[in-house]
Amino acid sequence: MPNNQYPDIRVINRADSALARFATNSPLFVCVISYTDTSLIPGITAAGAKQDFVKYTPAADMELLYYGCCKCIDEVPITPEGNPTPAIITRAALQLADIPFQVVDAGSKIKPSIPYISFGIGPGYNIESGIAMDASDVNRAFEYGLMLGKQLGKYSDLIVLGESIPGGTTTALGVLYALGIDAEFKVSSSMQTNPHDLKNRVVKQNLEKSKISFGGLKNNPLKAVASLGDPMMPSVAGISEGVLDVGGRVLLAGGTQMAAVLAILKSLDLKISGLCIGTTVYVAYDDSSDLAALVNSISTEVPVFAADLHMEKSTIRGLEAFAKGFVKDGAGAGGTSIAAMLKSRGKIDGNILLKTVEKQYESISRRSSC
Repeated sequence: MPNNQYPDIRVINRADSALARFATNSPLFVCVISYTDTSLIPGITAAGAKQDFVKYTPAADMELLYYGCCKCIDEVPITPEGNPTPAIITRAALQLADIPFQVVDAGSKIKPSIPYISFGIGPGYNIESGIAMDASDVNRAFEYGLMLGKQLGKYSDLIVLGESIPGGTTTALGVLYALGIDAEFKVSSSMQTNPHDLKNRVVKQNLEKSKISFGGLKNNPLKAVASLGDPMMPSVAGISEGVLDVGGRVLLAGGTQMAAVLAILKSLDLKISGLCIGTTVYVAYDDSSDLAALVNSISTEVPVFAADLHMEKSTIRGLEAFAKGFVKDGAGAGGTSIAAMLKSRGKIDGNILLKTVEKQYESISRRSSC
């Protein structure tokens, strides 16, 4: 439902009054970049024009935020259909609302040419193998995240936590299943046609090898991550808990991948008051997934917000594609858009964001080098 002051923020699963709890004067965006070899499974993700480029996507996304162009590849990350990375939306929202940001490297394959915080962990494995991460890396990611979150929560009134990790909805499906959350046919996709059958098959193949049953690790979420997850999950879960532990508030900027983070926090019996999820309407109202149902099955305390960016009005085909089910969200696009609207007290809305994104797109398209 829309809010009168914020007409382009939809409250998906709770009363409209929930939005007021996340008013902000000084939001900080933190994006965790990671990698999993699960993304190499043909047909699993659209994050990259070619499969060989998938590993560059997280680094290129962050370079785009800093420079307005990419250094590790020659072009802005695009899907096989030619649609641009959602980081173009993130960049517009951050600049419009003057929101600072920080990047955390948690197992990315390619390192971006920017300043960033490193958790010193390796990339994730292909979960078809029966193992997703080394247990030591899972523990370090969570512990380092916890320490970082406690510091971040002291100097910002709202930490907006995003992610850039190709293949992350498949690993989210696996972790949710291991924690006893029915996520089949509910996780989202960067593609217009959601490859649910492929994702389900990949997860079931892991479960057979690792001998994990539905809900079999509901009391051991970090083992669930080591078996079926990816490096982003324990990192974002740790940062979230650290922020909340010092009385801060967290907006998890993403879709069904953030439902997996929420499930990890819930399974660890950690506090989740002061936490919300923010995405785009293209994820929230996606017929091929069900974010609201996933979140409600984990906790009815956590509100889900969605930014309407009016992409259907764009004359640029690559941006209009967002409203047609391509890409949808990522790199914190929905969450930073919501933060921009909240910080501006509604002066920034979806239409203003769209115009800025279109200008960004045109500017980036004209650049021949970075």
